[in-house]
Amino acid sequence: MSKTVIVVLDGFGVGAMPDAGALRPGDAAADTLGHLLDHFRRTRGRALHLPALSALGLGLVHPHPDLAARTVLPVAVGRAALGYPGADTYAGHQTMMGADFSTVTVALLADHLDAVAAALRAAGHEAEPLDNLPVLLVDGVVLVHDNLEADPGINWNVSGRLDDLPFQQILSIAATVRSVAPVARVIAVGGHADAPLAEFVRPGEGGTVGLDTPASGLYRNGGLQVQHLGAPLDHTQQLPDLAARAGIPVTLVGKAADILACDAAVRRPAVATADVLAHTLDAVRADGDALVVANVQETDLAGHQQDTDRYGSVLERADQGLGELIALLDTPGDCLIVTGDHGNDPTIGHAFHTREFVPVLMHRPGTIPEHLPDTSSLADLGATAAARLGIAPDQLANGTALRPPRQAG
Repeated sequence: MSKTVIVVLDGFGVGAMPDAGALRPGDAAADTLGHLLDHFRRTRGRALHLPALSALGLGLVHPHPDLAARTVLPVAVGRAALGYPGADTYAGHQTMMGADFSTVTVALLADHLDAVAAALRAAGHEAEPLDNLPVLLVDGVVLVHDNLEADPGINWNVSGRLDDLPFQQILSIAATVRSVAPVARVIAVGGHADAPLAEFVRPGEGGTVGLDTPASGLYRNGGLQVQHLGAPLDHTQQLPDLAARAGIPVTLVGKAADILACDAAVRRPAVATADVLAHTLDAVRADGDALVVANVQETDLAGHQQDTDRYGSVLERADQGLGELIALLDTPGDCLIVTGDHGNDPTIGHAFHTREFVPVLMHRPGTIPEHLPDTSSLADLGATAAARLGIAPDQLANGTALRPPRQAG
């Protein structure tokens, strides 16, 4: 029996990629991890408490005085470039699971407003521009708008207050938008805001106009519900589906449960980090083989809020769970992969993702520790996990397995 666990620390970058400043020149200085460590040392007079990540070799990937410079664990460590345009959670996870996401369509809602409005009206909804802006007001309460938290044109959002209508109705509207949307992701968002959502609409970068979701209170006020409707992909060529068809139980945790497709998977959606970790640990403790893919989302939310203290606290909580996972995954054949999907530097001065390398920290009992060269795509992580599970990596649509581990002894 063996278990492969992939933990994605959402928005956890380790330094700008060479093209990070192409859209926003200041992003060339992005360094989510380094700036977090420096902030805590400067403001708290102490290091971030990250014993598990240090033991997994994070300090070898990103040398820093507050991270251990060596490890005794059987780990392979390196960095991954993203392997897709921009810096986006949906594209990052799809790429990591083996999709070829290099041809994502980038489009502003303004350029498709009439087509989206027509589709909504055909589905029985009222849909009109909000105050002559390129934002649609649907049934008087739901907004269809550009996502202001991602690079311009990558995603659209469909946002509503749960005080006005149930999430399933928001999701139904989003499904109609998805049917005509050319972008990578349409995100249905429901929650409790501080005021009517129209009060928080503002222009963004690159000609975007949309809801300032962090300012609205949807992230702060509890009850947040989110579902990601992605562009059509051949999910049969992605890791979760291949694992399930090979007879390996698949569990998707946190945001991974929302954005990854696999009909046979057990889904454990959650936002709170404690819940994500509890679900992940439960899946690992179950008997038999397993593929578990978990996403720790609150790091990303803290990055969007430019809340460095919160980001650090969430990361420390995630580190505790990683320590428990290391202790459980102690059999040769087990594998723990800890990585990110993009950066989200909370010190950078804006609420967007940052285009950064992400760490590749692989704990593989019974192997020799090694330092890996940078890899060009997150897809290589999915291919590596496939190989660990006995699945031929070439069955994935994208990705090349990292070199096989050297066995200890």
